Amino acid sequence: MILSTTPTLEGRPIRTYHGVVTGEAILGANVFKDFFASIRDIVGGRSGAYEKELEKARTLAFEEMQEQARTLGANAVVGIDIDYETVGGQGSMLMVSVSGTAVTVE
Repeated sequence: MILSTTPTLEGRPIRTYHGVVTGEAILGANVFKDFFASIRDIVGGRSGAYEKELEKARTLAFEEMQEQARTLGANAVVGIDIDYETVGGQGSMLMVSVSGTAVTVE
């Protein structure tokens, strides 16, 4: 499966458009509690544990989107957009959502 943020793939003409596909993953409140509790320990650095959770959520969202594309008979997804959004009471959860257009390319 070819994945691209661009609307076309150079040298790979699009033969068929199958439609929009999406994927979502939500990180629960425990991640944020742990993150904010440990923020005092981070002085000007990065939180490896938090980044790892975001990576896991992003991977799950992409896998879901690719599965939808495969089901439609696509071999690529173009025009991919990745969004991060807080949801739930007082932004207690983070949602990673991806969307794109499932296509068949040569």
